Amino acid sequence: MLVPYSAVMLAGSVLLAADSVPNFSVEPFCRAVASRAAPVGDAGICIRKEMEAKDQLAKEWTQFAAADKSHCLQLSTIGGDPTYTELLTCLELERDARRLRERDRETIGRRPK
Repeated sequence: MLVPYSAVMLAGSVLLAADSVPNFSVEPFCRAVASRAAPVGDAGICIRKEMEAKDQLAKEWTQFAAADKSHCLQLSTIGGDPTYTELLTCLELERDARRLRERDRETIGRRPK
């Protein structure tokens, strides 16, 4: 089976991107959100929150599993402008779900039979 070249390139770029925090252009997203929240919408607040999320990602990046990074990067770039808050949320959920599954396995393993 032949895989289209563009699909191979996309998959490769997502895997390579998982080595470091990606660079997203969040301004278009923040401008769109602010315009929908007019007259009180403020793109500057959104951009500041996105940069805070990017900083947090940079601090925690090495703590996330490579598979989770790849998965969450794919999800966050589907169908629109990716955001750091979306990526961070996905990674935190994946990490926390893994911890819960591991804790459940340990608990089940310690139950008397």
